[in-house]
Amino acid sequence: MGLFDIFRPIDINEELENMKEIPEAVLLDVREADEYEEEHIPNSVNIPLSSLEMIENMHYAKDIPLFVYCHSGRRSGLAVMKLKGMGYTNAKNIGGIIHYKKA
Repeated sequence: MGLFDIFRPIDINEELENMKEIPEAVLLDVREADEYEEEHIPNSVNIPLSSLEMIENMHYAKDIPLFVYCHSGRRSGLAVMKLKGMGYTNAKNIGGIIHYKKA
């Protein structure tokens, strides 16, 4: 990653491709359950930001790669900060489903 890569917008589609190369990675949707039911990315796990502590019930290792998305990227950014505060060391905000291009 170069110095100016921090200014490059997150591309959820590119991140989903990257995720395919990591077999143990988890795709985490932090939108509310009704939003998830309406539309979600296949094979994602729904744990709303409002009850993110529930991730502890999933018994994931603290270093498991978590690819986190929401509607626009804002909640997933907050979720990543919260996850890191809970000890998850490999959580990444991949943006919002509004930019997702179905395969």
